Amino acid sequence: MLPDTDIDAAVQDGLGDWRPLFGTLAARFSTGDFSTGAAMVARIAEAADAMDHHPDVDLRYGFVEVRTWSHDVGGITRRDLRLARTISSIAADLEVEGVPARLQAVEWALDTWDLTEVKPFWAAVLGLQEADDDAVDPGGRWPSVWFQPTEQHSGAHLGAPRQRWHADVRVPPEAVEERMAAVIAAGGRLVSDDHAPAYWVLEDAQGNRACLTTWLGRGPGPAA
Repeated sequence: MLPDTDIDAAVQDGLGDWRPLFGTLAARFSTGDFSTGAAMVARIAEAADAMDHHPDVDLRYGFVEVRTWSHDVGGITRRDLRLARTISSIAADLEVEGVPARLQAVEWALDTWDLTEVKPFWAAVLGLQEADDDAVDPGGRWPSVWFQPTEQHSGAHLGAPRQRWHADVRVPPEAVEERMAAVIAAGGRLVSDDHAPAYWVLEDAQGNRACLTTWLGRGPGPAA
């Protein structure tokens, strides 16, 4: 797997259409109509077969979204960078524009003091596969569950229920300001930006929390 620094450098140097999202390299292309999108998907399929490295492709009216990662290592490798460059070249040939600010990925985080007690249950009930401290969909279709370590506690804390679940919403860094403004306008509030730009903690009017996250500020290790 490539470290964050290598991925950041690639995004800055010729991969401007792409952003890392929870261990995948993702891009969205604004095709304008279905037939252009279908033509792009056909070109991507041909290139993927030639490279023997196959991305996930989502064809919708008006856009094509592509995500690539190396399944054998569970993250982004140089194979993905090469494929991403090829796909961006296809988009340029078709005069299709990348819109990376429209990308996002969501995972659910569950606080637990012993993931071995709860991970098998959530993998089973959601039809996911256990993987380290996560339960994931190998096909990349459904949100994963991350089991976040916490200290042991009862169902009530100081007389109030303690939140165990929250959503982690991964967006490109350039989308944070607009998304944050939308949250505030919708009645939410910023609880903490102590760990920005890795994440910001947000809260709705009833105290339910979510984290707005990016891949920045997470150290030199593999992209998470």
